[in-house]
Amino acid sequence: MTEIDDLRYPIGRFNPPASSMAGIRAAHIQGLRLLPEHLRNAVSGLSEEQLDTPYRESGWTVRQVVHHVADSHANSFVRFKLALTEDWPAIVAYDEKAWAELADSKLPVDGSLAFIGALHERWVALLESMTEEDFRKGYVHPKGGRQNLATALALYEWHGRHHTAHITGLRARKGW
Repeated sequence: MTEIDDLRYPIGRFNPPASSMAGIRAAHIQGLRLLPEHLRNAVSGLSEEQLDTPYRESGWTVRQVVHHVADSHANSFVRFKLALTEDWPAIVAYDEKAWAELADSKLPVDGSLAFIGALHERWVALLESMTEEDFRKGYVHPKGGRQNLATALALYEWHGRHHTAHITGLRARKGW
């Protein structure tokens, strides 16, 4: 990997799990349960100037990363509910880069941190209620095609760790 790849993918690129065993899913659910605390800890004590620092050259600011996690995970939660209540629904993609430039991505991070905490509380409760059959359900992504919920769970658990590592990596490099 190049240095830019190391900064873009500090925990590596997403690799779907080889299987959808209950133990693997339980670990992914635990990761989603812990994400709000990990993300809050990652930004704890940062100044406004630090929150407005990009995690890499031409990358999002820490503030934008936090708001992006809220946006992305809210979309995923809705996708899970659609997949559980409809037969392989077609979902809508969104332009995450454009969303990161909207005015609400410049707000203080506390609102998104609280939102992520509440969202993940509900999401984890939903995930823990799901059956084996439920995890085989899924949706059709306009770019990614058919995605089952077991793989989507793994993806979003990775996604939370990925963006938290952007922040903690920046803090380590800057000595914050």
